Amino acid sequence: MAARLGIKPGDVILESGKRADADEALRSEIFTAAGSEPVGDGAQEVVDLVLLWWREDDGDLVDGLVDSLTFLDAHGVIWLFTPKMGRAGHVEPSDIQESAQTAGLAQTSTFAACTDWSATKLTAPKGGRR
Repeated sequence: MAARLGIKPGDVILESGKRADADEALRSEIFTAAGSEPVGDGAQEVVDLVLLWWREDDGDLVDGLVDSLTFLDAHGVIWLFTPKMGRAGHVEPSDIQESAQTAGLAQTSTFAACTDWSATKLTAPKGGRR
């Protein structure tokens, strides 16, 4: 799964929203592939990826996404992990799409990352680049 997420050795990854329900096997695979531990929410360094674990009751998703952008490299990616449909904390796909657009992000793909979590890839739009 780490390869599908585009995780490469040396990637600096910020992890946010991790609680006891986060998938530990998936996390282990991601950080093993990167060869490093995640930096925490208080980090002040530029990161290649953000892993954002989000549940319906975590607050305003737009705020969570904007906060995730603070130290994200210009070519970085946010992987938004949300509980799958039928699981506690499920976030509606329309809410993800609307929140991403409001935060200035483009949703590029969504797929089942593991048993309980879906992964949604969010990037900065490419439209303004030449």
